[in-house]
Amino acid sequence: MIRFLILAGYFELSMYLQLSGKLNQYINMHYSYLAYISMVLSFILAIVQLIIWMKQIKVHSHLETKSAKFASLALLILPLFIGLFFPTVSLDSTTVSAKGFHFPLAEGSSKSIQEEEGTTNQYLKPDTSSYFTKGAYEREMKVAAKKYIGKDLLTVTTENYMEIMEVLYDYPEEFVGKELELTGFVYNDPSNSTNQFLFRFGIIHCIADSGVYGLLTTGNEEAFPDNTWIHAKGKIELTYHKQLGQSLPSLAISNFEKVNKPDNPYVYRVF
Repeated sequence: MIRFLILAGYFELSMYLQLSGKLNQYINMHYSYLAYISMVLSFILAIVQLIIWMKQIKVHSHLETKSAKFASLALLILPLFIGLFFPTVSLDSTTVSAKGFHFPLAEGSSKSIQEEEGTTNQYLKPDTSSYFTKGAYEREMKVAAKKYIGKDLLTVTTENYMEIMEVLYDYPEEFVGKELELTGFVYNDPSNSTNQFLFRFGIIHCIADSGVYGLLTTGNEEAFPDNTWIHAKGKIELTYHKQLGQSLPSLAISNFEKVNKPDNPYVYRVF
């Protein structure tokens, strides 16, 4: 019975996340078909376990005690209670402030953070190198870079956001002087009041390997408060960041406008 209730609870929670539209805050939606497959399989296995339990209960009638009923009901309600009453909150600059921002290539910085948190959360640059061998990763990035190096204007969209950010941080010199436009939320640099970051929270495969990705911006005529969503355009430069101890690809803003927060503020890595 317990197996049936666990599987049924998982099926109901998966169904709720999909119908409520909250699934995109847990996994890369390009892999949503896996969620559908697991939901169907959990339903089928739940039915199988129910049939097995119904056959056994004829022999073991003592299972129908009050304690067994209460435990069964609790197991069934628990996943639904978590899904319904624990709020799914979109991450913003508050999360960045709480965890701090750490450039992935800074020696030892992100590694120590990840070891402490027990996660693979990333900062500034999406890093998919762990999913490839060294040679395969270099080939993948060269192919991706070729799509953008020849362009004078890079238009960053929801679909290509993660790819362009990874390419920019891998080959920053190749893009210096090019125009770029993107949309993101503002995070004020705590180490320099004249600088701001433009960020998006992104998911590579699932929430476990999520991170905050974006660019340092300079030349802002207006200091926006944190979490202000803007669409900015400017030229790509290399700017040395004292706190992070290295040069970062940055955006020297030439013009900008405030925009509404997207319905889905997350971006996903497309392979």
